[in-house]
Amino acid sequence: MSDTLLPDRSDTAVFEPKTALPAPLRADGRRELIGLSREQLAAELAELGAPAFRARQLWQWIYVRGVTSFEGMTDLSKDFRAKLAARFVIGRPEITRQQQSIDGTQKWLLRFADGQEAECVHIPEEDRGTLCVSSQVGCTLSCKFCHTGTQKLVRNLTPSEIVSQIMLCRDAFGEWPAGEGDSRKLTNIVLMGMGEPLFNYDNVAQAMRIALDPAGLALSRRKITLSTSGVVPMIRRCGEELRLALAISLHAVTDELRDVLVPLNRKYPIAELMAACRDYPGLSNARRITFEYVMLKGVNDSPAEAKQLLKLLSGIPSKVNLIPFNPWPGSPYECSDEATIDKFAAILMRAGYVAPVRTPRGRDIMAACGQLKSDSERVRKSKTLAVPAPTGS
Repeated sequence: MSDTLLPDRSDTAVFEPKTALPAPLRADGRRELIGLSREQLAAELAELGAPAFRARQLWQWIYVRGVTSFEGMTDLSKDFRAKLAARFVIGRPEITRQQQSIDGTQKWLLRFADGQEAECVHIPEEDRGTLCVSSQVGCTLSCKFCHTGTQKLVRNLTPSEIVSQIMLCRDAFGEWPAGEGDSRKLTNIVLMGMGEPLFNYDNVAQAMRIALDPAGLALSRRKITLSTSGVVPMIRRCGEELRLALAISLHAVTDELRDVLVPLNRKYPIAELMAACRDYPGLSNARRITFEYVMLKGVNDSPAEAKQLLKLLSGIPSKVNLIPFNPWPGSPYECSDEATIDKFAAILMRAGYVAPVRTPRGRDIMAACGQLKSDSERVRKSKTLAVPAPTGS
């Protein structure tokens, strides 16, 4: 499908979610405004008797100016600000631990209103700054090479908790107002943190619409990448509704091996996954799919497997990110040696594919790919926030 069938409209209506999600309610009875759609925000303010233009004012203050309290909204009356503060919250997750790598990578452990925690990571580069955003606390996939996969799924993150990771990063770098400045430290978003984004699609989609809104966080669609382990039924919907760059965590070229490394493959085998990739809306040489391939010593790194990978990619505009395995305590795998990785990459490049070897970042603070994890565990439903169950499984 060509880009001409997917017009890049800038009207605000295109950013409204098709599924209205409930506004999170705090323990003190106040509702979180961050993460609400424009429609939901207007509905909340209408209950206070506020005119429609107030919702537009708050939207600007929250997502363009980045205020963290109603007191900072200086064009609102003191009485109205007091009413807002009594009923709503526009805060941030609590940073319970912040670490900085020797290479400049930063990792934040964030605690949410119910006490659950997740991690996000900022990776600085010469020409960009990428924030790796989490979509769940824990993960349901149990990929064998991934540290996050050793933590059972605790719950989905809400739109507020997802978009707040971006806002917290802008706080850290003083990059408000949104959209201003030529040299920004936060330019790109990758949904590659804790969790499987397509098992939390509605919440992820609502957060990303706020991130994309030209009158909101104003991020470029081409600078947001969603990574999935292969939730086949949700891939096309993601492409049609969000039109984000897509990354596939592949890591094996046979079902036999991928069933072990990525257990989701038992439900959606490689042939189905590759068919979904070929059908991804807007796919072209200018909008390629990225295939992520972690290099595991003696497991998936042979020249024969590189050649089989070429066969799988045939007909799909794509690039391959080769990821040296990042160790974690108790892992059963080792990283392929440099010569093996170079030989694997050379086979792909000779066939005309872009196949960079990803430079490990943040290994010394367990912030590299596949190393994220928190200590959160499932608790009784009566003690947790109400969040939608995973969909698409």
